[in-house]
Formats: sequence, structure tokens, C-alpha cells
Amino acid sequence: MFVLELTYTVPVDAVDVALDAHIRWLDEQYAAGVFLASGRKNPRDGGVILAVGDDRARIEAVVAADPYVTAGFCAYRITEFAMTKTVPELAAYREPQRP
Repeated sequence: MFVLELTYTVPVDAVDVALDAHIRWLDEQYAAGVFLASGRKNPRDGGVILAVGDDRARIEAVVAADPYVTAGFCAYRITEFAMTKTVPELAAYREPQRP
């Protein structure tokens, strides 16, 4: 499991120019089963995405294709974590707890 935190590197009005392309990219990742949740940070200086993937390299490749990244509008911080406790709806993504 990965938490993807993006931070804008340009003013928000510049980011909005690529918003439609970014949303299409998000939709593609949801359809591929990579993203589980996403949204804007408050204050609006970036966003957060909850993603699943087999390895960090694959997630890095997905992030590199974000139109915000290719336009130079944001930087990502990728945090990998072991999700061991969840609500029932996310049970399929849990990792076994260690003793």
C-alpha cells in the first residue's frame, strides 16, 4: 500500500490548466485498480492518493505519468506502508499482522 502526497510547485491557477488531463489520468488509475482514494489537501497546495501496487518501482512509474508531473506542476512524496487494520470494505488490501 502506498500514500502518494503531491505538492504543487507552481501557483494553483497554473495547476488548473492541466486539471482535466490530471482527472483523466486519475480515472485511468482507478479503472486499472491502482488507486483506492484521492483528493485535494486543505489548504489546496496539493493532494493525497491511496494506491496499491506490487512494488515501489511500479508506483513510481505511475506517478511519473501524471500530467501534473510531466508539466512540472508538482512533486510527489511516496510512502509505502503495511496496511494491517482496515474497515471491512478494505479487508482485501490488508497485510497479515506480525506477532
